[in-house]
Amino acid sequence: MIEATKGGGAARAALPSLRGLRAIWHLIPRPLRIILARVALIPMQLFGVLLVTFVLVRLLPGDPALLLLGNMATPDAIAALRQRLGLDQSVWIQFMHYLINVLHGDLGTSIFTSHPVTQDLLERAPATLELITYAMILTVVLGVGLAILSVAGRRYGFDRLTRLYGLAAGALPDFWVGLLLIFFFFHIAGWAPAPFGRLDTYLTPPNTITGFYTIDSLLTGNWADLGSAISRLALPVITISLVNAGAMMKMTQTVFANVYDSSFVQHARACGMPESRIVAMSLKNSMPPIITTAGFLFGFLLGAAVIVETIFSWGGLGQYAVQAVINSDYPALQGFVMVAAIVVLLVYLVVDVLYELVDPRIRI
Repeated sequence: MIEATKGGGAARAALPSLRGLRAIWHLIPRPLRIILARVALIPMQLFGVLLVTFVLVRLLPGDPALLLLGNMATPDAIAALRQRLGLDQSVWIQFMHYLINVLHGDLGTSIFTSHPVTQDLLERAPATLELITYAMILTVVLGVGLAILSVAGRRYGFDRLTRLYGLAAGALPDFWVGLLLIFFFFHIAGWAPAPFGRLDTYLTPPNTITGFYTIDSLLTGNWADLGSAISRLALPVITISLVNAGAMMKMTQTVFANVYDSSFVQHARACGMPESRIVAMSLKNSMPPIITTAGFLFGFLLGAAVIVETIFSWGGLGQYAVQAVINSDYPALQGFVMVAAIVVLLVYLVVDVLYELVDPRIRI
């Protein structure tokens, strides 16, 4: 009985401290609380991604040692190379060694390029991020703009045109759109540069600040590089945007139409509110689903841009991942998945913060 009383007293003594911590937590601005809560979950999420990726990669067909040595290699040579690569150990021992190396910033050495995976990723990640960032901006502008036009301009028949575009965008493959753009704008018209890389061959890349050629050349005042980078970004960005803006348009169209046709908007229109303000008000109330779709598309484009990168010889993460799969390059593939997971988690973190900014009703 005495012990129970002591235990209850300890619990009651702990309650004020918990209330104090909760009070301190609620004193922190809500956007910052969202960031802290999500950042605390990132290590556990990354651990799960690393574990699943490590196991699944080992299930891929092909032996890295055999691919490196060739079909004429002797079994002894293959066994020696497997031992040197650590592939003769159990999967769990390999994973523990890999996890320890990752915690020390070592993602291993690529079997195909013979370079550290970290170096390969740092060289290729800016190319992919620059491509999908600009493509995502154009996708949002195009998709949201067409959705507003189709809903607000129904009396003029714009909804029929956008419906046709939505059907076409969902059916056309991105590689076919990219090849058509290359054929017409490079081969026939001669307006676009040759689809080879991010910069003209006779130009030197600008000093690396952000890794984005457009931003780095702008910051350093290298106008020749800026013009070349923009011209080479045009076709791949348009390719990705034309294919993916249809999904953004359909989602925005549905949400925006529900708000635009709601009773409170009709009341605002009856009170004489200008149509431009009505559209802006309806768009603001439609933002949460639009932000969700944009965040999902950004993560999706990390993998979906592989074919577009290949067509335009972009030299980004997509081509690197394809080469890693073909050559059973375990460290390279694991590094790509980890970088992709980090980018996606950061994008979702930004989405959560934007949710808080556009919808104050959210409480974290």
